Amino acid sequence: MNVGLLNYWVVIFLMMVGFYIVMSSRNLIKKMVGLSLFQTSVFILYITMGKITGGTAPILAQPGTIYSNPLPHVLILTAIVVGVATTALGMGLIVRIKESYGTIEEDDIQTMDREQ
Repeated sequence: MNVGLLNYWVVIFLMMVGFYIVMSSRNLIKKMVGLSLFQTSVFILYITMGKITGGTAPILAQPGTIYSNPLPHVLILTAIVVGVATTALGMGLIVRIKESYGTIEEDDIQTMDREQ
């Protein structure tokens, strides 16, 4: 395996593990963990694409200097903040669901809704 492609293999692995957890789990907390893993894999993907080997910060220097684009890193910082906020909102909703239904298992919640 090429070491230069290691980040991409990590991204694929985390993405597939997160996707599997979301699709296979019926527990709402586990689904949130799966979504967080999936989200982290996207962060790693964008950061990996934004880095150029031998690149430097885009501060004017000598002509011919190779620069790394800072935009992906700035966007990922924003995405991390949004991700933390949506995860907190999701966890808050799960707490309310637990208070209302007494469970966080998706099957049990759907059964209770059908009975009403």
